[in-house]
Amino acid sequence: MKHYESVIIGHITVDADTDCLGNQTRIAGGAVLYSSASAYALGHHVAALTKVAPKDRERLGEFTLPPEDVYCLDSLRSTDMSNRYLTPDKERRVSACVSKGDPFVAADVPADIEADIYHFAGLVYGDFGNEMIKTLAKKSAAAVDVQACLRHVNEADGSLYFEDWADKREMLPFIKYLKTDAAEAQIMTGMDDRAAAARMLAGWGAGEVMVTHNSEAIVFDGRDLFACPLRPRNLSGRTGRGDTTFAAYINERLTHCVKDALLFAAATVSLKMETPAPFRGTRRDVEEYIAAFYADCL
Repeated sequence: MKHYESVIIGHITVDADTDCLGNQTRIAGGAVLYSSASAYALGHHVAALTKVAPKDRERLGEFTLPPEDVYCLDSLRSTDMSNRYLTPDKERRVSACVSKGDPFVAADVPADIEADIYHFAGLVYGDFGNEMIKTLAKKSAAAVDVQACLRHVNEADGSLYFEDWADKREMLPFIKYLKTDAAEAQIMTGMDDRAAAARMLAGWGAGEVMVTHNSEAIVFDGRDLFACPLRPRNLSGRTGRGDTTFAAYINERLTHCVKDALLFAAATVSLKMETPAPFRGTRRDVEEYIAAFYADCL
């Protein structure tokens, strides 16, 4: 039996991105790619479980993980996205799902691997169902990015829209680590106060709730609220911010307290946002970044 600190589950994509000046690029993306890169760079033993169409197997070369730690199943189609960014900081965008891959089920996880954390890094509603979360949560901690619980695809034109997770009150007690961004937290709770939203989500059963924002990341652990600022020197690598933060945090939590894990996650994503693509630095790079820019948080 092969043991991992976390198994990260989601679709690797090709994203067609257009910035606010009209410049177009095509780049590999997907929460599973950014999350696995973040955790692996910090020295954690993690795996990625993904699905692609057979013709798109070359996408697997985008992972920073050793090839033996990337598990790929065939899908009728791969997931492809498009993003049109409306502002230079890339905080506002219009996204569409050009092609949608097959959903994941619990049986997709290889029988000869196990993990401390099963990280659900989906992109759109339907990437995985409630039963998969429940099944894997009985084995180990479940970590869920709610993006794939709230973001729906309009089947007519591929446009994306958000709506509340109808099953949230049933499902949150199964989730050890929950991640939302500020907008998603407001959709789920009706509150624009991020701290109050995190407390409400924990009150509904989630173990530790992370809410990300362009200025900071916060975590409520059911008792105390922790916050750490983001301090990137530029935003050229803004894409993948939440994925990088969450994966760094949950893997650090296996051996560190909430405060220390959050500091390491905030520093990791701040450094990552200075360079496009998934994080390819090292743990030492992050430690030096903390020493240079986070001395007041130690």
